[in-house]
Amino acid sequence: MRLSFLEPLYKEAGPFASVYLDTSRDSAIEDPDSAIALRWRHLRDDLLAEGADPESIAAVAGTVGDDVRVPGRHGQALFTAHGKLVLQDELPRPPAQDTAHFGALPDTLPLIAQHAPEIAYLAVRVHYTGRHSTDAEGTVRIDTEAGTWPLTKVTPGDRLHMEVPVAEWQHLAERLGRQLETQARRRGSETLLLAGDTWARGILARRLPAYLRGRLATAEGGGQPEPGRALLESQLDRLFSGRMAAHDRTLLETFLARRAHDGACAEGLAATVSALQRGQVSALFLNNHPESPLRLWVGPEPGQLALRERDLRVYGVATVREERADAALTRALVGTGAELVLVPEQQLRLREGVGVLLRYADAVRYGDEAQAA
Repeated sequence: MRLSFLEPLYKEAGPFASVYLDTSRDSAIEDPDSAIALRWRHLRDDLLAEGADPESIAAVAGTVGDDVRVPGRHGQALFTAHGKLVLQDELPRPPAQDTAHFGALPDTLPLIAQHAPEIAYLAVRVHYTGRHSTDAEGTVRIDTEAGTWPLTKVTPGDRLHMEVPVAEWQHLAERLGRQLETQARRRGSETLLLAGDTWARGILARRLPAYLRGRLATAEGGGQPEPGRALLESQLDRLFSGRMAAHDRTLLETFLARRAHDGACAEGLAATVSALQRGQVSALFLNNHPESPLRLWVGPEPGQLALRERDLRVYGVATVREERADAALTRALVGTGAELVLVPEQQLRLREGVGVLLRYADAVRYGDEAQAA
């Protein structure tokens, strides 16, 4: 996963207020605005207890709950610094727990986890309720949407709606297939999900270009698109549950292959920190442990991180502080343009929960260097 969406955040100097809040407005909540206001009051007290300045708290307060256009269950991630809103993002799912943190580095990993797996896709729903014949009367209704999962849940992608006479469906289906191929190639879509009644979607499926047939998944029904939500949201949720983006899978396979042959990779916190200090990390693999006790010492710059305070002092870094390891690692990744891949522990348990793919390897292997330290 590329972390370019976090760049505006790290251009600011801290301290930061980081807030994750359930702002759902689904039918199960009788008075959602009052519920959101109550949650925010609890988080405001937490920020005050951590020493947040009144200006930063006011900047959050002015933004909490302003996502009224987003229906259903979701959340907000808000980041402020020195009384200014630096980054706001809608969360596809409510946070597991409302949290607020005030500190030198922003708490970004919960936001990153909600961006994953970032799978680019096309969703198509075709529907015809009449007699299944091209001689019949009536129209075929077509809805298409290009998006990135799961972000499309709260920020719907490019959507197209059309209706055509059923007699023209076979001809239009071939033309639509070519248009979808162009869009898929341009966006790097790795999946085309096709839903609707069997007859109408079968005509389109048989006329798709070979490029899309290899990416095709089908689903029954689909229902009417809900305003403000992703087209075929429930079908996409089932399809992508537990799945990694193709690009991330390729990175992980490369890491495993290099690890098996002592190639340009490293594992464990010490080796990872050493590689980040040198700007050698191409991608970092992380078992996401929200309550991880691991901590690092950091300086003002992204590449200034170390296991011990003296390791930074010896290089003349005057201002150092201890921070959560995930916050320090994320800042270093954004600062060096490296990628992040969240790997479920049941799929691959990494030493101390972290490993890296290197842009190049030194003569001394990182594992040996870390042990020597």
